[in-house]
Amino acid sequence: MCGTCGCTKPLLRAAAVPVARIALNVDFEERRERLEHAVIDKNERLAAQNRDAFRAGSLLAINFMSSPGSGKTTLLERTIERLVRAGAPQVFVIQGDQATDNDATRVRRAGAKAVQINTGQGCHLDASMIERATQELAPTPGSLLAIENVGNLVCPAMFDLGESYRVAVISVTEGDDKPLKYPHMFRSSDLVLINKLDLLEHCEFDLETCCANIAAMNPRAEILVLSARRGDGMQAWIDWLNGKIARVTSPQPTESTP
Repeated sequence: MCGTCGCTKPLLRAAAVPVARIALNVDFEERRERLEHAVIDKNERLAAQNRDAFRAGSLLAINFMSSPGSGKTTLLERTIERLVRAGAPQVFVIQGDQATDNDATRVRRAGAKAVQINTGQGCHLDASMIERATQELAPTPGSLLAIENVGNLVCPAMFDLGESYRVAVISVTEGDDKPLKYPHMFRSSDLVLINKLDLLEHCEFDLETCCANIAAMNPRAEILVLSARRGDGMQAWIDWLNGKIARVTSPQPTESTP
């Protein structure tokens, strides 16, 4: 996995390691932590630049994050199809996966322009990847820029991409305690989509419990329940998106001079 976000940090077993080796390991860990802080600091600077560029270009940038199998790509396909039918602004997609361009192919078929980023062993997208992909996509003003992050509920939450909003997607097949198990993901999200409502009767998943767990982690997060495949709740999600698109494309008020 990724060596820059700390997910591969080794555990020190002090009782089984000689003192000299412990000292070396501690020094190594201190240098690693300094490097990790430098990487994250650089990412934060690039993310701020991305955010400024998105605002200047009147782009709504959404960072979609979830575990694998939550239905992110199906959600994007159905979202794109609905926006295209309604004559909404164009949709541009940055797809993040460790390998293949399968998902980029799917969203292109749905009507979006897409760029695939393969991270290899990396477990998340970062701001520099988004900067390069956005330059390649060249989205038009007033567009939706959808960023489908690598399927992972840990590391993507740590890396700001410059997005306008963060959307966490979970499904009823995953368990209603996911927000408690992965608190940072849900604390950092603006909206949580609970997907695969069509499978609810087949799963041991309590919607009320899940919503309460999300609220416990992040009282400010909005929650929408839907089935991307069957269509339940999709209009509320489209309305949410259209409201955000209108906000980023509307003229910003200027301060009047006295």
